[in-house]
Amino acid sequence: MALTLDGKLVVAISSRALFDFEEENQVFEQTDDTAYMRLQRARLDVPATPGVAFSLVKKLLAFNTEASQQVEVVILSRNDPVSGMRVFRSAAHYGLPILRGSFTRGEPPWRYLRPLHANLF
Repeated sequence: MALTLDGKLVVAISSRALFDFEEENQVFEQTDDTAYMRLQRARLDVPATPGVAFSLVKKLLAFNTEASQQVEVVILSRNDPVSGMRVFRSAAHYGLPILRGSFTRGEPPWRYLRPLHANLF
């Protein structure tokens, strides 16, 4: 059976709220996106440290049980897909079952709110 978002509370969150990418963001601001992506690729196997919304996401996902998945967290980010790989690997490292996300490489992510059935952003 395919995973569905029907009947779930879907919370969309930015990757920088979930994880602390301040150091990486400084590289982006001081150089360019190529250097930023290179840094993120080099750190793919280094879990990002929790960000300001990490504990909230963990608590929301705690509502889920094996029998009932009531909450889904999706990532909406202006980051690039390379950073997305690090976000998903970091989430897996911390045991966060986050399976969906859109990484728009600078484009506004709001257009993905409706297709992802987001109730909160």
